[in-house]
Amino acid sequence: MSETTQDPAELKAQADRWNAAVVEEFRAGGGRVGGRFEGAPMILVHHVGRRSGAERVSPMVYQDVDGAYAVFASKGGAPTHPDWYHNLVARPETTVEVGTETFPVRVRELTGEERSRVWEEQKTRMPGFAQYEVTAAPRQIPVLLLERVR
Repeated sequence: MSETTQDPAELKAQADRWNAAVVEEFRAGGGRVGGRFEGAPMILVHHVGRRSGAERVSPMVYQDVDGAYAVFASKGGAPTHPDWYHNLVARPETTVEVGTETFPVRVRELTGEERSRVWEEQKTRMPGFAQYEVTAAPRQIPVLLLERVR
């Protein structure tokens, strides 16, 4: 392996450690985190591995859309969708944590004009998402809406 190529298993382990630290900080801070996400609206999304059956929690930036939560499967601009996206599509009934509150949601993938409107707003709010769009091309970054189950 060259010095610039990293083992995929090690990359996943690094991502898992980073996510675990963000989840811990989120919970300790009542839904707030620092670092590069300081001030950004954060949500913890619970999901079950579609192949492993393992329970997972992923921290994500969200956009409030009329009381629902839009999340973006950007994977930092990678050419593939993140695992959590596939897990949520396979099992759209889940739970989220926002601030200090935990509640059930139903996941719906946005398409067409509805997706475009939310995605364009996200790029305006957080310009890094515009760069993710460029580096992910030709992959279109999915936008999921998490709607509270009443």
